[in-house]
Amino acid sequence: MNTQPRRFGIAALQLNLDETDNLELLLQKIQRTKLRYPWVKMVVLSELALRGVGAQHARELPSAEEEAFCRAARELGIWLVPGSMYEKCGSTVFNTTPVINPTGEVIARYRKIYPFLPYEKGVTGGDQFVVFEVPEVGRFGVSICYDMWFPETTRALVWMGADVIIHPTKTDTIDRVDELSIVRASATMNQCYIVDVNSAGAQGVGRSIIVGPEGETIHEASVEEEIITFEVDLEKVTQVRERGMKGLGQPLKSFRDGRVYYPQYEQGAVSPALAELGELKIPE
Repeated sequence: MNTQPRRFGIAALQLNLDETDNLELLLQKIQRTKLRYPWVKMVVLSELALRGVGAQHARELPSAEEEAFCRAARELGIWLVPGSMYEKCGSTVFNTTPVINPTGEVIARYRKIYPFLPYEKGVTGGDQFVVFEVPEVGRFGVSICYDMWFPETTRALVWMGADVIIHPTKTDTIDRVDELSIVRASATMNQCYIVDVNSAGAQGVGRSIIVGPEGETIHEASVEEEIITFEVDLEKVTQVRERGMKGLGQPLKSFRDGRVYYPQYEQGAVSPALAELGELKIPE
């Protein structure tokens, strides 16, 4: 039995980014963060930090850029989640987040399940969830930006054992305040940490947020560049899930033990109400 405290240092980099090739800037920021905060074991970047929006930026993976991130992780001895990048797979494009371990190995690639349609044109949704193990610490799940608007995605990661959810996002619109409420609610309902890192500058409006397993805001960033460093406490996740949020609700146990029938998840289920909403397209 592991008797060591399961604390783990993370740095979420809310950077001022342009819609351009940001590779050298990102590598520099990652290195400087580790040098200044040597206790940090994982660095997380925002969605599409590498080049910004545009399926035309898609590359087959592994790419030269992904390999550069792998070298940085290996040289610094850190876990690295370098935001996301557009991945070309044949004629299909995915919005993909690599997970790189401290030896510089890509141990997983998560493809965003819900592209921001109809705006994220030319991008196909993935169909696989990603949860990975940080040895002697805990399990981490990955989701990307718009995925969070579908509570089933967060619940699936927690069902698979995620204690911490890494959530790169790229929001430059007025609904950021609504996203903050979703992050807080999702962390509370699923009794987990959520690391929601947005970009600043031309790519986003900032306001990254780190939320703990009782819905507590550990840090909410400004709209400017911030290097957000903090520790997650995986023992606290276990305690909250076992004893209840603030000693009260134990929703994961109730969900586990429930026998309710959800008609929307039956194979071939059709909702007449949702069918009436019409085509998914940009409003005119």
